[in-house]
Amino acid sequence: MDNRQEVRDFLTTRRARLTPEQVGLPTAGTRRVPGLRRSEVATIAGLSVEYYARLERGQIAGASTGVLDALARALELDETERAHLFDLARAADGIPTSGRSRRRTAGPASRAASRPSLRWALEAITDGVAFVRDPRQNLLATNALGRAFYSPVIGDGGRTPNLARFQFLDPASRDFYPDWDLFAEMCVGIMRAEAGRDPHDRALQDLVGELSTRSETFRQLWAAHDVRTHGTGTKRYQHPVVGELTLVYEELAITAEPGLALLVFTAEPGSPSADRLRLLASWAAPAGPVPHATSGLESDG
Repeated sequence: MDNRQEVRDFLTTRRARLTPEQVGLPTAGTRRVPGLRRSEVATIAGLSVEYYARLERGQIAGASTGVLDALARALELDETERAHLFDLARAADGIPTSGRSRRRTAGPASRAASRPSLRWALEAITDGVAFVRDPRQNLLATNALGRAFYSPVIGDGGRTPNLARFQFLDPASRDFYPDWDLFAEMCVGIMRAEAGRDPHDRALQDLVGELSTRSETFRQLWAAHDVRTHGTGTKRYQHPVVGELTLVYEELAITAEPGLALLVFTAEPGSPSADRLRLLASWAAPAGPVPHATSGLESDG
């Protein structure tokens, strides 16, 4: 990806979303474009207009931590956006953001995710959905409940299941994700952040190119330059076997494999979703009968 273009677009879109009122500036005069003017951002950040204009043209190499912090404050960036700005600046300086690129040369991520100890750790989680995901949204490994839960994504096999391809290219995702628009924004925001951390990830670039060509929604969201991290939260799903599930999730970095993440989805104990997860687990068991989706779950009360 073109680092200068990425910097230019990111700073421009962050500036465009702010209004003078938000930052305590007077609003007199006609504005031809939405958001703050370059001169206003420069004033708030304590930079010369010429220097800020240079930064917004993508010439961010050599910018000091103090300058980047001032920019982050002036543009009211959240923690994820601030980290993304610093990632873009490090990439411009030729500084790797982590050991991830070096580790990738040692072997495929799928091989790392198949380590026996990691597989055993996944399978030890029996009451929740657990899976390993790489920066390109590939679903590399799951526990038994995860395989049942993600059956619409995994399908009949073939190439490695990819959450982004499923989101934007498979019509089944509209049924699986009741909050489809929110999921789409999250997916693209996570991919944007990953692209900033490793702009030389060719496989991620290829995936972005594929999705941009085949999905207008992806193309529009990618152009917005919004970034986010996963971390923790709550999501709703509509599973074809057990129906609606409301799950909380935690994302954990796998220290031994930089770039890979372990995600665990669980349900509130005693909730209808917890009952449905147990039902799904029994459906996934090798010798278990296939339950009816509403068996014992007619009421959410």
